[in-house]
Amino acid sequence: MNDSPARADAPVLDVWCELQCPDCRGALDDLRALRARYGDRLELRLRHFPLEKHKHAFAAAQAAEEALEQGKGWEYVEAVLGRVEELDRGGEPFLVEVARELGLDAEEFDTALVDGRHILIVDADQAEGQAIGVTGTPTYVIGGERLDGGKSQEGLRERVTEIADRLLADRD
Repeated sequence: MNDSPARADAPVLDVWCELQCPDCRGALDDLRALRARYGDRLELRLRHFPLEKHKHAFAAAQAAEEALEQGKGWEYVEAVLGRVEELDRGGEPFLVEVARELGLDAEEFDTALVDGRHILIVDADQAEGQAIGVTGTPTYVIGGERLDGGKSQEGLRERVTEIADRLLADRD
């Protein structure tokens, strides 16, 4: 999922995430800082990796794709991650309510969750994540290097910045 246009030559930061994950909520500040620092010079892509232990994570990933389709992907992701406990309790009705709060078409959200129109995107992300060794969230992949944020967020922003700066310098 990417709702911010990046330059064609921008390095890619894939963030393997799930919207019911408290550790992913903790990573939000880092993602905001990276988006602010690099703008269109770094392509930041949220990749879905719903974990079996979180029963609403798969629906939340589909909902994020519907929000992207309606033009507010990252805004929706941030809203849901900021309220992980409410997702735990409220499930799919909570996902639709967040859409309504953001001014999205809540009825279309509900329909999307029922008809499964975004399942293939979520499945493809999850399969790719498994293929490259993602086991938990958040996990970052940039410049061919995988950084596991599920174990610790400490130092990750600095490491991502170091790699991004190197990749951007190599392109100049």
